[in-house]
Amino acid sequence: MQFTLSKSIEILERTPDVLLTMLHHISDDWTSQNEGGDSWSAYDIIGHLIHGELTDWMPRAEIILSDKTDKRFAPFDRFAQLEASKGKTLYELLKEFKTLRNQNLELLRSKNLTDEHLELKGIHPAFGEVTLAQLLATWTVHDLNHIAQISRVMAKQYKEAVGPWVEYLRILQS
Repeated sequence: MQFTLSKSIEILERTPDVLLTMLHHISDDWTSQNEGGDSWSAYDIIGHLIHGELTDWMPRAEIILSDKTDKRFAPFDRFAQLEASKGKTLYELLKEFKTLRNQNLELLRSKNLTDEHLELKGIHPAFGEVTLAQLLATWTVHDLNHIAQISRVMAKQYKEAVGPWVEYLRILQS
């Protein structure tokens, strides 16, 4: 599928409700466990998504769309949520994510982006030049990636419990 803003917005606007439906009113045993080591729980992932709403997607889009000559993005702290989420409930994080996402999509829509805008470039700290279309496509896939990650982390809580069916459950193989 080729990138279109409207198709990306179809995913971006649904992600908060998908996560709210998936995670609200379930046991902490599902949402606070991770895959071991430095991996993230569902709780951590929601905090990460919030940090992205605050410091990544639209702030970087604004840099690309600005009249500034310096189009470099600030590095993104992939672990900032570990501190920023402390003391908050999962429901508070889910509500905050939904509010921030709605604000960001409202801002995105207000830009009335054209094909010419989508080809404008910014400078990513690791990748160099990237287009606005690539940034927005990545935002969309980033959501889908973390929905899949949450599903995998939760599924792995029952890896032992499924017994011999583990060989048929690809989600438990990774």
